[in-house]
Amino acid sequence: MAEPNATTQPLLLAKNLNKTVSVGEQKLTIIKDVDIYVNAGEFVVIMGKSGSGKSTLLGLLAALDYPDSGSVELAGETLSALDEDALAVIRQRDMGFVFQSFHLLPTLTVAENIAFPLDIARRPDKVRVDELIAAVGLQPRRNSLPNQLSGGEQQRTAVARALVSRPKIVFADEPTGNLDEQNAAQVMQLLLDLRKQTGSALVVVTHDASLAKMADRVITMHDGTMARWHDGTMA
Repeated sequence: MAEPNATTQPLLLAKNLNKTVSVGEQKLTIIKDVDIYVNAGEFVVIMGKSGSGKSTLLGLLAALDYPDSGSVELAGETLSALDEDALAVIRQRDMGFVFQSFHLLPTLTVAENIAFPLDIARRPDKVRVDELIAAVGLQPRRNSLPNQLSGGEQQRTAVARALVSRPKIVFADEPTGNLDEQNAAQVMQLLLDLRKQTGSALVVVTHDASLAKMADRVITMHDGTMARWHDGTMA
């Protein structure tokens, strides 16, 4: 794989990641000997066929799951060595998440869903929430519940929520997978624009080759291993 910038420490550094799951009486290797880095502010896309391990890899990088072996470091701190309470603090403070299925809290309004990470961290910031509601064009919907929103509006809410705390890094798993082409393009552009404003790094799992063309770097997974990486457009 490409080397990190020699003059700076990568924001995210994963070394020799391995993950195996049990399927009946068999052991199935999902991730094998993967090394990955992400620099501060970088936009990295992870691609691969279904079953290639890309979503599992994203979960390991985001400390949503533990590797069987190997390590993940964020800003010099080894995540795989921390307990769940410590990881929860880091996720609230330093990470943002956008998923294909939105994962909005159904009893909270748009404004309340966006504010949720700040409220959990006991750092309420109404100005920041209002700023993001305006940025994603949801002022008329600020008091609506998720079931009153279109799919595009729900994902715009999720994007704003992911970036409300100005995280060091945002992880997105198929963020446009449930959207039509027009909404997908709008949501992705919002995510990229807001990420530039915050300076957050962005790691996206996707099947969308047009999205990969926007990335600083593309990593392709195959059968649990990193098949190749390249800068810029798809090879």
